[in-house]
Amino acid sequence: MEFGIAMSLLHDTVVEARQAEAYGFDFLSTGEHINFPVAASNTIVALAAAAGATERIKLVSGIALVPLYPPALLAKQVAMLDVVSGGRFHLGVGVGGEFPAEFEAVGVPVTERGARTNEALEVIDRLLREKNVSFEGRFTTLNDITISPSPVQKPRVPIWVAGRKEAAMKRVARYGEVWLPYMYTPDMLRSSVVSISEYCEEFGRSPGAVDTALYIFTCVHEDRETALALAAEQLSHQYAMDFSQLVSKYTIAGSPEDCIEQIEQWRDAGANTIIFGSGCPKHHVDENVRLIAEEVLPAFRS
Repeated sequence: MEFGIAMSLLHDTVVEARQAEAYGFDFLSTGEHINFPVAASNTIVALAAAAGATERIKLVSGIALVPLYPPALLAKQVAMLDVVSGGRFHLGVGVGGEFPAEFEAVGVPVTERGARTNEALEVIDRLLREKNVSFEGRFTTLNDITISPSPVQKPRVPIWVAGRKEAAMKRVARYGEVWLPYMYTPDMLRSSVVSISEYCEEFGRSPGAVDTALYIFTCVHEDRETALALAAEQLSHQYAMDFSQLVSKYTIAGSPEDCIEQIEQWRDAGANTIIFGSGCPKHHVDENVRLIAEEVLPAFRS
């Protein structure tokens, strides 16, 4: 298995990125929002800073909100980030929609987010692979467009598709290399792997064309009950809703031993990569990362 960590200290990206690399994580991730109940990143900007501060760790946007971007602009940013990172960038994408005000702010109807994302992924795929691209779609028109420099990775940067529902599963089966669900249970993951394999065949791809990852909020503490309480506190604040009954269902939380057992369940359900999101208050973030790296991950390193 591979493991990643989501950045949380927005004011100190360089330090956090170097720390993640020193701890031996395989991936560094960060999400984005224009408008969110708490401070939120821009994934391309933050990962560009992280790229300049690191040498080995892979970078994955977790996630880029595709419908908020003109597709050609996002393709240019993706290609450039892959170049400056030396071929370490993976494009994680999603449709968003939980906060309609951020769609209104950029003039994009929230009801069009799925259709815009599907068309954008087709455009981005071509721009990252081809030269002199022309395209006439519902939302995008290109006339002889070439992205240069092109990405280091060939045939293009890997695309991870996030989501929870059937539309997202079809999206990854058609356009992506990695399925990245969130707010999932192991049974949901197991079922989605089967569905995506079937959708891959419908789109003319091999059943095993899509790998499986997981984004999951995590809070590790030497005391199990303290970990659960910290996770409930943080996620209730972060999502402006009561998360106390959801922590045991949708997070990895507890003592290091608890978390190892939970990760084993996810592995058995099909997850080959886990991206740990911070599921704890700021005062426990550093200790949470240390416990994951030093007391949880060694159980999965040969």
